[in-house]
Amino acid sequence: LGEFPLPVEVIPMARSYVARELLKLGGDPVYRQGVVTDNGNVILDVHNLSISQAKDLELTINQIVGVVTNGLFAQRGADKVIIGTKNGPQIR
Repeated sequence: LGEFPLPVEVIPMARSYVARELLKLGGDPVYRQGVVTDNGNVILDVHNLSISQAKDLELTINQIVGVVTNGLFAQRGADKVIIGTKNGPQIR
């Protein structure tokens, strides 16, 4: 976790506010230009964010006014795990 930017879906009118709040969390949000979600929202890719407590961070980000959701899915456990091996993928 934390090696790649974290995508955050945001309602367009709240983009600047959410970006400022993400800065307060230590991230560096970058507007993903030219991308609109199926719901008509925009994406902020948050770089350099420390994700040591994924469940807490997911909840904190989702509670920012204007955030629809984010790319952390720590609150809900995985149904399946796909592991790449030299013999191909394994599904567990």
